[in-house]
Amino acid sequence: MEKREVRRIVKERFKALSEEQKLSKSRAVIEQLRQFFAQRQISVAALFSPLRDEVQIGEFVEEMVSKGDCRVVLPRVIDDGPNSKMEFFDYRADSMHVGSYGILEPQSGEPCDVSEIDVMIVPGVAFGRDGSRLGRGKGFYDRYLAREGFRAECIGVCLDFQLFDTLPVEPHDRGMDCVISNEL
Repeated sequence: MEKREVRRIVKERFKALSEEQKLSKSRAVIEQLRQFFAQRQISVAALFSPLRDEVQIGEFVEEMVSKGDCRVVLPRVIDDGPNSKMEFFDYRADSMHVGSYGILEPQSGEPCDVSEIDVMIVPGVAFGRDGSRLGRGKGFYDRYLAREGFRAECIGVCLDFQLFDTLPVEPHDRGMDCVISNEL
């Protein structure tokens, strides 16, 4: 199956879900994230602001910030045309604004150094059971994960229907250390 076909299938599956179903499935993923975080010493966690067709981890982001156990950073796309890139900034509720691609992004502070991140929770369109990841096709996460000094444990998060036995991958596609879904 080609990447385009996988993206189309997942998009249709998301459209078929009610908001209640999406939240219920997302909460099962969040529970597993809680367990994952409880088993590790994490100083800096890179999370994300979810789009409508991603695991809804917003309550987990808020929970991690309010607990204060670790520094929470979220991505922001720095748009320099062909040199656009993604950086991670400290999460502060009052600095969040809709940025590139309609994603809530932190708008203040200095970027977190790539080497400081211990764990990165990564969204995707689809994931393979082998840890492969299919993103939206812009390459922001692949380029970030390939940066010199990047050492974080990468955890893909998805709903059960985003998990495939195999995915089409290319040499530049970066895999995950593990994938967490609501599938038990």
